[in-house]
Amino acid sequence: MRLDPIDKYLLIPINRFISNSTTSGILLFASAILALILANSPLKEAYHHFWEHTFTIGFSDFKVSKSLHHWINDGLMSIFFFVVGLELKREIMAGELSKPKDAMLPIFSAIGGMVVPAFLYLLWNSTGEASNGWGIPMATDIAFALGILYLLGDRVPISLKIFLTALAIVDDLGAVMVIAFFYTSDISTISLLIGGGFFAVLLLANILGVRSTIFYGVVGIGGLWMAFLLSGIHATIAGVIAALTIPGNVKIGDTLFVKKMNDLTNEFERSAPNNVSLITADQLHILAKIRSYCKGAMTPLQRLEHRMHPLVGYVVMPIFALANAGITFSGSFFDNLSSNVSLGVIFGLAFGKFIGVVGFSKILVKLKLATLPEGVNWKQIYGTAMLAGIGFTMSLFITDLAFADAAYILQAKIGIFIASLLCGIAGYLTLRKA
Repeated sequence: MRLDPIDKYLLIPINRFISNSTTSGILLFASAILALILANSPLKEAYHHFWEHTFTIGFSDFKVSKSLHHWINDGLMSIFFFVVGLELKREIMAGELSKPKDAMLPIFSAIGGMVVPAFLYLLWNSTGEASNGWGIPMATDIAFALGILYLLGDRVPISLKIFLTALAIVDDLGAVMVIAFFYTSDISTISLLIGGGFFAVLLLANILGVRSTIFYGVVGIGGLWMAFLLSGIHATIAGVIAALTIPGNVKIGDTLFVKKMNDLTNEFERSAPNNVSLITADQLHILAKIRSYCKGAMTPLQRLEHRMHPLVGYVVMPIFALANAGITFSGSFFDNLSSNVSLGVIFGLAFGKFIGVVGFSKILVKLKLATLPEGVNWKQIYGTAMLAGIGFTMSLFITDLAFADAAYILQAKIGIFIASLLCGIAGYLTLRKA
C-alpha cells in the first residue's frame, strides 16, 4: 500500500503519539505545570479572571448561567465521568470485575484505599467546614498513575497494570457515589423526576435495540445531564448513569461476521475494475455493506469508549488541569502547607492510600479470599499502592465541591500537589527496583 506524504509524515505519527499510553499523563502534567506558571506570573490576574467569564445556555426562563470554570467542572468533566461509566460497565461485563474471585482483590483494595485516607483526614480535621474535605484524599488519578506505570514498560507485568486499572475504576465509582450522596446542594424533586424520565427513555431504547450513539448523546446530554444540572445533584453523575445505558452487545455474532466478510471480500475481488482511481458503483455498494457489518460486529459501548478516550485524555483533562491547578503561591505558602487541611490531604493520600490498599490486600490474601495477580509480587503491590496516592484530577474536582472558603481550597490544592508528587516519585522508584 502506497502512503501519501500527509499520512506518512503527519497522520501516522500523530496517531502513534495519541495511542501511546503515557502521552495523556504527560500532557496532563504539562497542563498543570503551565497553570502553576501562569498563576505565579505577571499574568496571574488575567489567568484567574479568565475562568470567571460567565456563559449562559438556554432560553427564556429555561437557562443556566455559570462561569467558564463551572462549565468545565460541570460540563466537560461529565464527559470524563461518562467514559468512567463506560469503563466500569465493560469491566463488569467482561473485564477484571466480571469474575467474583478475580474482582475481590481490586475491589477491596480500592475500598481500603478510600476508607483509610478519609479516616486519616478526619483525624486532622474533625469539625467545622474543614471536615467537609474528607472525600478529597479518597480518589486516585488513573491517568497519572497508569502513565507512570507504563513508563516502566516491561519492568512491570501486564497483570499489574490490569490490577491498577480495575482498582482505579472501582475508586472512581466510589468517588462518584461520594459526590452523589455527600457533595450535592438542595435537591429539586421536579428536575430529578424529569431526569428519571430521560433515564427510563435511555433504558427502554437499550431494551428495544436502539444502537445509535447520536440518540444516546442527544437524550443523555440534552435531557438527562441538563435535568441533573438543575436538580442539585452534581451533573457529572448523569455522565455515569447515561454510560450504563449504552448497549454492550453485538448485533452480528463472530461466526456470521466472518462468513459475511469472506463472501463480501470474494465478491469485491470478482468485481470488474474500471482502471481509474475511482471505484465502481458495485465496489462502492460492497464496501458500504462491509462497513455496515463491521459496525454491527462492534458493541456501541466499546465503540464509544474507543472514540472518546482521546477526547478525554487530550482535551477534557488538560483543560480541567489548566483551569483548576493554578495555585498562586504567596509568602504564606508554608503556613498553608502546615495547615490541618493540607496535612490531612497529604497524610490521607501519601499514607492512607498505601495503608488501605496494602492492608486490605494482605487481609484478603491471608484469609485466602483472593490471590495476587499472576506474576506480581508484594513489592510491586507496594509500588502500585504508592501510585494510587496520586489523587490529582479527582481530588482537585472534589476540593471545589467540598469547600466554599478560598483559604481551604488553596490549602487542599497544595496538599494534593505535594502528596501526588511524593507518591508518583516513590511509586516509580519502588516499582523500578521491584
